[in-house]
Amino acid sequence: MSTFISRTRRNHGLEHATLNLLAKSHPGKGFAGHSDSGGFWIIGDISSEELFQAVGDALSRLRGGQEDLAIHKNCGTNLLVSGFAAGLAGAAAMIGAGSKPRDKFERLPLVTTLGVAALLLARPLGPLLQRRVTVSTDPGDLKISAVTRHSLNGMPAHRVRTQD
Repeated sequence: MSTFISRTRRNHGLEHATLNLLAKSHPGKGFAGHSDSGGFWIIGDISSEELFQAVGDALSRLRGGQEDLAIHKNCGTNLLVSGFAAGLAGAAAMIGAGSKPRDKFERLPLVTTLGVAALLLARPLGPLLQRRVTVSTDPGDLKISAVTRHSLNGMPAHRVRTQD
C-alpha cells in the first residue's frame, strides 16, 4: 500500500510524461494536466483510445529509465518557484523606501532589475523541485485502471485513473 503523497507524486510524473509525449505527437495542440492520488486529468481534445495509448507508452518509457519525461517545463512547480522568487525580490527592493508614493515609484527600476534576476536564477530551481519534491520519476507499480472522457466547463478532458 502506498501513501497519498507517493501516489500523487507518481501520478504527477506519469501525467508529465504523457503531456511530453502528446506535445511530440500533436505539435501545436494544447494540453494541460492536473494530478492527485487517484490519477490525473488531461485537458485537451484527443480521443480516449489515443490518450490510453499515450499513457501506456509514457508508463513504459518511465519504467524503461526515461526519467526526464517526468519533468515538464510548464509545471505549476516552476511557476510557483518563479513567482515566489520575483515577489521576494520585489519586496526586498522596497526595503527602506520612503512612505510617499513617489519614493516607491522611484524604486521601480530596482524592483524590475531584481525581479528579472530572480526569475533567471529561479529557472533551474523549478525542475529541481519537481524532481525532488513534487514528482516521482519512478511510477513503481502504477497501473492504468480507466480512461474516461468528460467535459470541464465545455473543454474536452479525460480522467486517467490509476491503481497500485
